[in-house]
Amino acid sequence: MSFLGFGASQPQLTSEQKISAAETELDLVTDMFNRLVNNCHQKCIDRSNYSAGDLNKNESACLDRCVAKYFETNVKVGENMQKMGQNFSAGGRF
Repeated sequence: MSFLGFGASQPQLTSEQKISAAETELDLVTDMFNRLVNNCHQKCIDRSNYSAGDLNKNESACLDRCVAKYFETNVKVGENMQKMGQNFSAGGRF
């Protein structure tokens, strides 16, 4: 199953529609990755000490936690959006 849900439940799509959906999905994944990198970099990397070539132990641990939380949150938001979409398509309200 793809990130946007363009999977088995979709009617037959033309090649142009498939390409457009794939491009949109790639743009969304790229945007999510860039936001993750920017947010975790700002939070975890000490800008006053860029002389070290490697991450120190604290930076590494912070990045691990930050990335894990980012993905966990992204999954939860995606699940909630799917539920909202199902409720909307079933005629329900949020």
